[in-house]
Amino acid sequence: MSNKKGHNYLLSDLTKLKGVGNKISNLLKKKKVNTIFDLLWKLPKSYTDRSISSNIKDLKIGEIQTVTIIPYKYNFPRIRNLPNRVSCRDETGDLECIFFNSYEGYIKKILPIGKRVVVSGKIGFFRNKYQITNPKYVSEDSTIIKIKHNQYSLTEGITEKLYNNIIKQIIKNLPKLEEWHNKDILKKFDNISWYDSINKLHKPENIGKYKSPFYNRLAFDEIFSSFLVHSEIRKKIKKIKKNKKDLDLDKQNRFIDKLDFKLTKDQVRALSEINEDLISNQKMFRLLQGDVGSGKTIVALIAALNVVNSGFQVAVMAPTEILARQHYLLSKKLFKLSVKVDLLSSKSEFKDRKRILNELNNNKINLIFGTHSIFQKKVEFKNLGLIIIDEQHKFGVNQRKKLSDKGGSNCDVLLMSATPIPRTLTMTIYGDMDLSIIKEKPKSRKEVRTYTKLESKVDDIIKFIQKEIKTGNQVFWVCPLIDESKKIDHSSVLKKFKFLNKIFPNKVGLLHGKTEQVEKELILNNFLNKKYDILVSTTIIEVGIDFPNANIIIIENSNKFGLSQLHQLRGRVGRGNKQSTCILMFKSSLTENAKKRLNILKKTNDGFKISEEDMKIRGYGDILGFKQSGLKTFRLADPILNENLFILAEKEIKRIENNNEDISKFKTLIKLYDQADIINDIV
Repeated sequence: MSNKKGHNYLLSDLTKLKGVGNKISNLLKKKKVNTIFDLLWKLPKSYTDRSISSNIKDLKIGEIQTVTIIPYKYNFPRIRNLPNRVSCRDETGDLECIFFNSYEGYIKKILPIGKRVVVSGKIGFFRNKYQITNPKYVSEDSTIIKIKHNQYSLTEGITEKLYNNIIKQIIKNLPKLEEWHNKDILKKFDNISWYDSINKLHKPENIGKYKSPFYNRLAFDEIFSSFLVHSEIRKKIKKIKKNKKDLDLDKQNRFIDKLDFKLTKDQVRALSEINEDLISNQKMFRLLQGDVGSGKTIVALIAALNVVNSGFQVAVMAPTEILARQHYLLSKKLFKLSVKVDLLSSKSEFKDRKRILNELNNNKINLIFGTHSIFQKKVEFKNLGLIIIDEQHKFGVNQRKKLSDKGGSNCDVLLMSATPIPRTLTMTIYGDMDLSIIKEKPKSRKEVRTYTKLESKVDDIIKFIQKEIKTGNQVFWVCPLIDESKKIDHSSVLKKFKFLNKIFPNKVGLLHGKTEQVEKELILNNFLNKKYDILVSTTIIEVGIDFPNANIIIIENSNKFGLSQLHQLRGRVGRGNKQSTCILMFKSSLTENAKKRLNILKKTNDGFKISEEDMKIRGYGDILGFKQSGLKTFRLADPILNENLFILAEKEIKRIENNNEDISKFKTLIKLYDQADIINDIV
């Protein structure tokens, strides 16, 4: 079968399969199984060995077993709801086959009197007699039953027998696709083909063989196809020619010298990488990734200043209005009158909005801040040269590609992410972008002291924060739930708010996911302006706003959070120059794993180390922001177990890019594994 016919078959609708009608197809589609190819990755979790036949006298109660019997008597009661029974025997004893909801004709057909029949099912025992209720496999042909049957995590409404038959049918018709990898890559996997790998993947004896060549080859295909798509997007963006930006580095350095702090080596290096992109004739598509408090914002603002000084406009998009306003106020303070800065907000009055739109269109505003609304159709720029996205809401690949097309060929794109993630995940999520990483923290920033405290010692914590409030400090108090729950024993923000408000009357704010946006902004502003001493909140405060006086964060039920999320929450304090404290509260019944996780957080403030540990403990699917990242879930590949395959895929992509190789031979691979709209532009 040609590759084209092969991938057309694999990507065809499930109803092409024998025994799969609209009902079964719809049940599978609810589980995101839309094509024949999708079904290949629904792997057996175990298998039942029906290959060994037992005598009736040797049957084991409660186990699934295979036995050869001769039916000798039917018992079909006329009373409704009573089961139909077939008495059977072999040379060693008697056994009854019990049927609920089966017709007489069907039972007589599959269990004819006097014929030798092989049955398989779970063995029961009732009134001194062995039983099999609703046997799953019954046949006069022993070869059909006496095999190893895979067991799958079944979709409700689909039997194990039907599922096995569907998978067998796909494997039987599996196309032999032409090889897409070169000899050097194939050697790494013992030269096994895609076709043979899939066959081995579904063999019962291979369940759990995650280090086998066939498994690694298929995991590599997944990783490599993802990296290929990223590579093609990068190439496509690099092909876009733009006017070079003429940067005045003397002006930049004079600005940096006037700052009341010194840039770290990482900040200097990141700024240099961004500047190189700005002065090239290729479009910048870069991610600035840094740990909490590493100083990404100042790097982005210096880059914005350079672009403005070269005659272009800059747009900065933040996930919330309060964060957009914070960036706006910081830039006004830093740039003073040398740059015309403005803020476009949903709160902007009609008159102001009209003026801003007009001034943007006439190049009278150099630098504009706002939320996603600054990219609406009505907002037109005269000469947009740089888009900066404070990327808390993490775009997927397709969204980023659309964003890079915005603003025309002369517009560079810089995304910022405050979520440090392991290298294998960075390659996977952000492989379409160039990357600058800031790990080093400014010397003036003190590490947040982190302690663990039993929930029963809450009185000690109250005494501690009373002292802190007297010295002008503010407190975040984070709880997992909004309301009390009888099922889950977590603290509730509403209950905690009432408790703290009695001790600190009118000095406690409350914030949670159900708070309306306008009210939320007001509460945060009131906290920023010190109208509250304590802000009781759910995890929604983890999105990065600077509260310079908030130096204490209390996190209840801390063992219920992931490490990366705890680190992000901890990053809400310590934004000023004062010493900050994070108290992780927990109940007495901590598991060893929970103790291990909390101890990691106490030992280090390095977000990259923490995310590595988090991924090892919890798996990559649970890393903070994963669900919002646009990262497709790999079916086989795992960034922890298959780190070597990620590195191999990265090397192979670089080799292909350096040699400018034609990637048309990978067309089938990309079509099968990536199935995104983006492939239509690539292959």
